[in-house]
Amino acid sequence: MFGYMPSMAELENPSAALASEVIAEDGTPMGKFYYADEDRTACAFKDISPFAINALVATEDERFYEHSGIDPKSTLAIPFYLLTGRKRGSSTITQQLALNLFGTRSPNPVIRMFQKMKEWVLAIKLERHFTKDEILALYLNTVGFGDNVKGIKNASLTFFSKEPDQLNIQEAATLIGMLKGNTLYNPRINPRYAIDRRNTVIHKMEENHYITASQEQSASNTPIRLQYHKMNQNTGIAPYAREYLRQYMKGWCAQHQKADGDNYDLYSDGLKIYTTINPRMQLYAEQAMDQHLAALQIIFNQQHDIKNDAVWKRNKDYLTIFMKSSDRYRAMKAAGESDAAIENFFNTHKVKMRVFSWYHTTDNIPHTMDTTMTPMDSIKYMQQVIQGGFLAIDPESGDIRAWVGGPDFRYFKNDHVLATRQVGSTIKPFLYCFAIMNGFTPSTVVPDSPVYFPKYHWVSRNDVGGGGPPVPLTVGLAQSLNHVAAYLIKQLTPEAFADFLKNRIDISGNVPPYPSIALGTPEISLYEMVRGYSIFPNKGLMAEPLLITRIEDRNGNIIANFAPKKHEVINSAFASTMIRMMEGVINSGTGARIRGRYGMQAELAGKTGTTNNNTDGWFIGYSPQLLAGAWVGFNYNFLHFNSTYIGQGANTGLPIWALFMKKVFADNTLGITSTATFNLPAPPEGLNQFNYDPNLPPGQAVPNNGNGNASDYFDVDNNQKKNSSHEKAPEKKGKSEEPGRTPKALYPSSKDGK
Repeated sequence: MFGYMPSMAELENPSAALASEVIAEDGTPMGKFYYADEDRTACAFKDISPFAINALVATEDERFYEHSGIDPKSTLAIPFYLLTGRKRGSSTITQQLALNLFGTRSPNPVIRMFQKMKEWVLAIKLERHFTKDEILALYLNTVGFGDNVKGIKNASLTFFSKEPDQLNIQEAATLIGMLKGNTLYNPRINPRYAIDRRNTVIHKMEENHYITASQEQSASNTPIRLQYHKMNQNTGIAPYAREYLRQYMKGWCAQHQKADGDNYDLYSDGLKIYTTINPRMQLYAEQAMDQHLAALQIIFNQQHDIKNDAVWKRNKDYLTIFMKSSDRYRAMKAAGESDAAIENFFNTHKVKMRVFSWYHTTDNIPHTMDTTMTPMDSIKYMQQVIQGGFLAIDPESGDIRAWVGGPDFRYFKNDHVLATRQVGSTIKPFLYCFAIMNGFTPSTVVPDSPVYFPKYHWVSRNDVGGGGPPVPLTVGLAQSLNHVAAYLIKQLTPEAFADFLKNRIDISGNVPPYPSIALGTPEISLYEMVRGYSIFPNKGLMAEPLLITRIEDRNGNIIANFAPKKHEVINSAFASTMIRMMEGVINSGTGARIRGRYGMQAELAGKTGTTNNNTDGWFIGYSPQLLAGAWVGFNYNFLHFNSTYIGQGANTGLPIWALFMKKVFADNTLGITSTATFNLPAPPEGLNQFNYDPNLPPGQAVPNNGNGNASDYFDVDNNQKKNSSHEKAPEKKGKSEEPGRTPKALYPSSKDGK
């Protein structure tokens, strides 16, 4: 007669859909995964404010503690209210819970009568199997509070930015008041109705002796002070990392089953995913990127080819591609508009829109600006926003502490932590390490002269093709001298170095065995570069970046643990040598502004990188306790800084890293100190290992082998001088050329990768 009735097992384990939560290292909620209409989070009775419990009972079911699921007095009164035409709710909290968990509400009065009797039966069963406290917690975890928010914990965090056990009288009454009409009494939408309803709830609390008359008066006279924060995929902590996590967890759920044999559902099974993200470091990383990229944006916007639109006149095909991929174009096309009409609209009609801005906040949303412009101008504007990526890890464990994939996830979904770009001179520490492993030493003197590779018709270039006297390897790395890198790869062979990158450093992308890989032509992600650099501060061990520590089910049972993964790539002696050599980059090389401009005196090591036309600016560096990398550029390479001084990695990527590290060092709660040391062994006696001054006597020399001559400065095939860009130390004009990169989709790379 009643139709389907849930089993005892289902009654004892009611399973309302719950959002999965992402939790930071310190327990801070980062974000959630849920279906569009099921944003629900559960919490225990002990974690709910007594004011919320008392407000619920006083308003919804005054005799809750006296009945066993059905309130006889309210039930017997139903005919009276029906006869008088007055509407009055008679369902107890337990009956409402039965409806929320297992029932439906039919508009047909006959069907609804049978549904009501079914709810009575279920309510009695629930009362037999649960305590009153458990029923109240279950109820508050299942009801909706407006704005597609379900569950008291979610509502508390959304409307007041606090945990539910911290709700005061007026806040608890506001939320409970919304249960009568979660749109009508939503304080964000209808504050006047919400405060009236709130005060009604407060009065009911006083009537039922849960609060005193003075508490009622004080709470009723207090305005509603919202701290509204609706958490979604675009907000919360580390949204780029969470998107990476979402993709990973979808695969994990597809391979793991619950006790009933069904696969886990990321969006409804209430998983708790604990991560290694440190919220304070994440904030410092975002602040550092905001501060520096906003300053760079002002400089870029004043660039001549940006102000006069020349860059877009040279790249009209891109504008057509961007236009045709827009929602506006597709909508106009679907409406039957011709391409000519659409293009005319894009170029001539100004429309109101909200766009990204480094400098504006609209409706309390940072990085937003309301403006009016043509759709084509908006395309140019958004493409000209400078992009960045930043990743920080614990070099020993691999724990990811901060992940910033771009300026703002709401506007730019492309994650530049995972995107591949040419890496420039950040490849050189791997090359120098490979050289050290094959018999070179830091004081080995090598030529700083052009190196010619007849097989590839390619010759190395420094500034204007020049070079200088032979230098020890320490100087070659510190000053990022391309001739030195070219000399090394000629001795080691491109094939051997490519194999080292692929099979020892675990670079997953294409590494063609050409000489130009010594200058960083391979396209590698920031994620893989930071992982690779972990072999230096971690004494030869590569630490796989770790984002998840454990996964729990909705009941708090651990269903998966994740431990750090490390393996040896080089021995500790080679790693120690490379740390000292990379300290030279900071102390006297292309990264010297860390000491000068930013005044950092900690033990630090790292490497800058810049690619041709300044399309990619890099810096990857580390202290004994923290490793981080930054990339700066644009989504498309035809957009770039024309000035090498502005566009080099030392001026684009390095400042983000420095600003971040300064904030980290200043925060004593993080345990990352500027006094930590690398604890390196002393160099072998008699070996001038770390000579960064090219004017000092060398420790040993090698033959000047394989150099080019004047004619080698020309492209053998085209008989034209090669274009170059240069990486410079801040105090003087440098000598190194960085490799180029062209958009792969439109212009295939030439054989040597330039």
